[in-house]
Amino acid sequence: MTDILCIGSVLWDVIGRSSASMRAGSDVPGRITRLPGGVAMNIAMTLARFGLRPGLLTAIGRDGEGDELIAACAHLGLDCSMVYRSEDLPTDRYMAIEGANGLIAAIADAHSLEQAGDKILRPLEDGRLGSAERPYAGQIALDGNLTEHLLGKIARSDLFRAADLRVAPASPGKAERLIPLLAHQGATLYVNLEEARLISKTDADTADKAAQALLDRGAARVLVTDGGHMAAEGTAGQGVITGQPPQVLVTRVTGAGDTFMAAHIVSERRGATREQALQAALLAAADYVSGDIGT
Repeated sequence: MTDILCIGSVLWDVIGRSSASMRAGSDVPGRITRLPGGVAMNIAMTLARFGLRPGLLTAIGRDGEGDELIAACAHLGLDCSMVYRSEDLPTDRYMAIEGANGLIAAIADAHSLEQAGDKILRPLEDGRLGSAERPYAGQIALDGNLTEHLLGKIARSDLFRAADLRVAPASPGKAERLIPLLAHQGATLYVNLEEARLISKTDADTADKAAQALLDRGAARVLVTDGGHMAAEGTAGQGVITGQPPQVLVTRVTGAGDTFMAAHIVSERRGATREQALQAALLAAADYVSGDIGT
């Protein structure tokens, strides 16, 4: 039994980090790590740290890297029993360079997840987790790395009509893929300010304005972050609230948004108010970027 489903990218993160400020063409000393990653994976790992048992719905190759990744997920307490294992698609990877001045560049090779398409959703329709007649009614963390076609299908599908959907965009470049999910009344969108602008089609300059713009476009619920600046949570019919993240020394950024989302979900499951859940999520994200929470 799982507490929450995490649907989306589960891959290997290859991250190069340096304590120096960097620009295009920089060649500096640092550290290179390879760790389990991907939006769905990062969310699942954080949920597991808080004591939940997440289940993964994703595509992982039947190659050596895929076998290693499945073993790493199991070691972390994640349920991989319903993961789609492809014979002909390689395990996905993500590569990023981070300096003292933040993320310098990144490449996401999530082509296998995109090519697998709705095959990863089979457990939700074949009776293992639900069906069109008896849809899954629990929480689902949904990753914006899925294709625009598949996200649109999810927004309209009977398989998801009863779910508590928690949605995270993979990057600003993929944020507009989430527009169909604005119509899903069980969806909560977790976005940064840039992503909120793209989805709402506005030039909102603060998180609270962006949250209101998304509500005006039909969103049921949104959370908008803006780095070290004020964040906001907006709920249809209840207005917008704000919270200020703690000021910390930033040592890493990849995975911070996923940590924020997972911490918010856990806080709500424990009965926190809107204000308490937002503040708990901001604190967890600050601890993560400062290095106080391990990967």
